[in-house]
Amino acid sequence: MFSKGQLIFAALFFVSFVIAISYSYRKDILVHQKTYKGSYKILIGFIVFILLLFIIKIFFKH
Repeated sequence: MFSKGQLIFAALFFVSFVIAISYSYRKDILVHQKTYKGSYKILIGFIVFILLLFIIKIFFKH
C-alpha cells in the first residue's frame, strides 16, 4: 500500500497544512468578520434548499 516514508510525509504535510491554515485564519479573522457579515444566512438558505430537494424527491418517489 504505502511505504513508511510516504506515511510519515503525509502526516507531516497534514500537520503543517493545518498549522498554516489556522495561522492564516487567525491573522484574517477581523477582515472575515467585517467582509462576510451575515454569510451564515446564505449557508442556512443553501441547506434549506438542499433539504427541500430531498423532500420533493421523497414525495414524488411514493
